[in-house]
Amino acid sequence: MYVPPAFREEDITALHGTMRDARLANLVTATAEGLIATPLPLFLAPDEGPYGTLYGHLARANGQWKLPPMGDAMALFMGPDAYVSPAWYPSKQEHGKVVPTWNYIAVHAYGPAEFFEDSDRLLQVVTRLTNLHEGPRPEPWAVTDAPESFIRAQLRGIVGLRLPITRLEGKRKMSQNRSAEDRAGVAAGLAASDRPSDRATAALIPT
Repeated sequence: MYVPPAFREEDITALHGTMRDARLANLVTATAEGLIATPLPLFLAPDEGPYGTLYGHLARANGQWKLPPMGDAMALFMGPDAYVSPAWYPSKQEHGKVVPTWNYIAVHAYGPAEFFEDSDRLLQVVTRLTNLHEGPRPEPWAVTDAPESFIRAQLRGIVGLRLPITRLEGKRKMSQNRSAEDRAGVAAGLAASDRPSDRATAALIPT
């Protein structure tokens, strides 16, 4: 990922926060048959290794896990993003030398992909993922709400993923390269948008 110095994010707490907030990642592996990508919900175990470890699962019918990765796998996480109109820059009125751009947050996590089939480990992963996403609900569903025999049968249809992170890249492009006046204009423009993602991005722009 191309990361100019002004947009580089190296704080591991911020990187982990983006990964948790993204909820859905894309797992990419290079194989002898080419690149393969699968959208996956993953959870982060932050204390496993220097950068944390990711866990998730794939459908057993998904051929990605059967093809040996060539080098590290990559998990891509996207944070809030928004189109930025040059009409929001006060500097447009001064000299007109402005163009559209896109603000966004992205984190790329790299590491060796480890696939496993052990049913007890799979149950732990499925349970942690379920608790993570059901937890905020008023009446959360639990894996134990379903018959154990049914869950065990479902586990036979998936394969687990463990990805110990060996390298993290983070990019936070939030108009840091613009003047304070232009940043304020972008924040105001996005805050007035009907899109929730635009308003979320507006709150992240330094003013």
